[in-house]
Amino acid sequence: MERYFTDRRHEELRVAVREFANTEVTPRIAEMEATRTASVGLSRQIARQGWIGATVPPGYGGMGVGHLGKTVVIEELSRVSGAMGAMVQASQLGVAKIIHFGNEEQKKTWLPAIASGDCLPTIAVTEPDSGGHVLGMTSSAVRDGDDYILNGSKVYVGNSHVGDLHGVVVRTGEGSKGLTAFLVESDTPGFSLGAQRPAMGLHGFSFGELVFDNCRVPAANRLGAEGDGLAVAYSSSVLYGRANLTAVSLGIHQAILDETSAFCGERQRYGAPLGELGSIKLKLGQMQSRLMTARLAAYHAVHLLDQGLPCDAELMNAKLVNVEYALDSARDAMEIHAACGLFTDRPVERYLRDAHHIFAPAGTSDVQRLRLGEIALGTAKGSWSERLSELVRREPEPTG
Repeated sequence: MERYFTDRRHEELRVAVREFANTEVTPRIAEMEATRTASVGLSRQIARQGWIGATVPPGYGGMGVGHLGKTVVIEELSRVSGAMGAMVQASQLGVAKIIHFGNEEQKKTWLPAIASGDCLPTIAVTEPDSGGHVLGMTSSAVRDGDDYILNGSKVYVGNSHVGDLHGVVVRTGEGSKGLTAFLVESDTPGFSLGAQRPAMGLHGFSFGELVFDNCRVPAANRLGAEGDGLAVAYSSSVLYGRANLTAVSLGIHQAILDETSAFCGERQRYGAPLGELGSIKLKLGQMQSRLMTARLAAYHAVHLLDQGLPCDAELMNAKLVNVEYALDSARDAMEIHAACGLFTDRPVERYLRDAHHIFAPAGTSDVQRLRLGEIALGTAKGSWSERLSELVRREPEPTG
């Protein structure tokens, strides 16, 4: 239904992703929930559909459907499996850094491989002792001839255990100008993975630890100049991370409403469907209202992003609204299901667990509120959406 800024092309993509999710992802959910480890095979199968290349220009082999098309893909996968929606959104973060900061040789090397599904990229910024305080990172890179030697570790890296190409931001100097980004292939000597740790939700998705022990990386794998690392980290999070996680929340939220509405139609109380009770109908109405508002915020924000218009505030608000509303509706759904919702034969408890995972990445809800407060006060520090849209407009089209 073309009512949220989408066109026929987007809606055809939605149909294709929904069919794939229903036929290929749904049968694997029980196994992912049982094993609680990364589903490498399914991740690769999804990548081979070409959807990781949603924002990659056609000149580099991508789909070129923009942030709106990317949102459709992530939402429809998340509607069936938050884990697989998260897998695609995390890969998109890896795409962002190459599109915006890669040189022509890096783009020609990596973007076609990503678009075809032969390469799954990641981005690695967070560290155990600094968390969301990017400038507090201590992992380092030291120049050694034509190489850099990396040491340190990164945590909560989306697609850690399925990724082929890790975009790593480390310290090469002091202060905000002392961060630099590198592309590190997963088979590079000195690179290793920490053990997968079972988490509350998103079973089938990995967000683990990367370890660098005298890991030698060619200088040709540096993204941008020395000192561009902060821009790589912030822009990926602000422009891609917030939008991507918004889409995951939106898909989960839709699943919550679908499941709860079906439950209320089939469950009988006092000789009538549960949904006929006034108190239940009120909760369902509130869930429906939240979902409509959340979807409008999500699609409006990425529509602006695709138009190259300023939209930092809209992206912040979209992430805030979608995360908070999905969590609110998940709690309402659990109350409606009552004891039935506590057992794994129904998916509502999975939706609640998965929704909690979207809260912290790319800024918690309080971070979004703080940044929106700065916008209200006129003290915001620049606009990443304006800055990077200008960068894209200045870039030449790829040549043969």
